[in-house]
Amino acid sequence: MTLDRFRPLADRMLAPFVSAAKGVGLSPNGVSVIAFLLALGAGGVYAVAARDPLLYLVGAVLVFLNGWLDLVDGALARELNVASSGGDLLDHVLDRYADIGIIVGLAAGVGQWVLGIAAVTGVLMTSYLGTQAQAVGLDRVYGGLLGRADRLALVGVVTGVAAFVRPSLADLTLVGWLLVVFAVVGHVTAAQRFYHAMAALE
Repeated sequence: MTLDRFRPLADRMLAPFVSAAKGVGLSPNGVSVIAFLLALGAGGVYAVAARDPLLYLVGAVLVFLNGWLDLVDGALARELNVASSGGDLLDHVLDRYADIGIIVGLAAGVGQWVLGIAAVTGVLMTSYLGTQAQAVGLDRVYGGLLGRADRLALVGVVTGVAAFVRPSLADLTLVGWLLVVFAVVGHVTAAQRFYHAMAALE
């Protein structure tokens, strides 16, 4: 289910964007910072989208741009042969703050703070288990039901739809149910990664 399996295909599509970044003199770290700022912008837009639901569409565009640039920074580092542990660390730190910013914005916009906390912890634990496997000597784990690429795709699609359609079920909007998915499936994904890592260590 995870979109991470399509990374090789995405890498082949990145060439013109990598060339453009090189052309304007952007570094991989610079691209990571821009992606992070776009995510914060999306979170800010989502937080006030209840006033004008069309703002959800703006947020969706920012989220998709964040996801795309998150691929460009790594491809640019490989192209320039400047990939480093420091750059990898910066990328992961900014990605986690970006995830928090987006989900907090979604929760603020619909006033669902308990769901927001549950969603944030699910997302953070998923990412933590993916990198912790590498810390104990295994390969980095990207598998499970809901990786970062899946989350960004879901946020973009659901909020894009929410800009025009506003159904409600059990007193939750589409965005509220998106938070439920992240809260539940995020922790399930974390458990899957934990099980995979433990099995590999044994």
